[in-house]
Amino acid sequence: MARVTVEDCVEKVTNRFQLVMVAAQRSREISAGAEPRLERDNDKNPVVALREIADEKVSPDELYNSIIQGLQRHVEVDEPEEDGFDAMASNPEFAGIASQMSESVAAAAGMSIDESEEEEEEKPKQTGSHPKVSYEDVEEAEPKG
Repeated sequence: MARVTVEDCVEKVTNRFQLVMVAAQRSREISAGAEPRLERDNDKNPVVALREIADEKVSPDELYNSIIQGLQRHVEVDEPEEDGFDAMASNPEFAGIASQMSESVAAAAGMSIDESEEEEEEKPKQTGSHPKVSYEDVEEAEPKG
């Protein structure tokens, strides 16, 4: 029965390798609980799958697409997802928790977060007794030549 079924299927799916892939996919679907579209007649799942393809009870294109979907690891979603940080920033509860956590992490590292220290860091510091020199204070040297 199976040999006749393969010969019938080759008329529907001309590439034998593609026929094997499609029939195996349908056989897996039947094993997973899909209802056979023909009488089983005490045949195993691969034979039932081939008979369904030969009798055009299933579409080889649909089976081929289900093979591709089964192999995909990342399925694209049309809707853009909100970034986790954006969701946290828009929620005032998370903003308070984030500031508390940053203070506790800084304290654990032996550092402190002080607003006065942040303002001082923004201003340039002068070290030693040398005044700050600007470009206008420097005279151009004569080229040696």
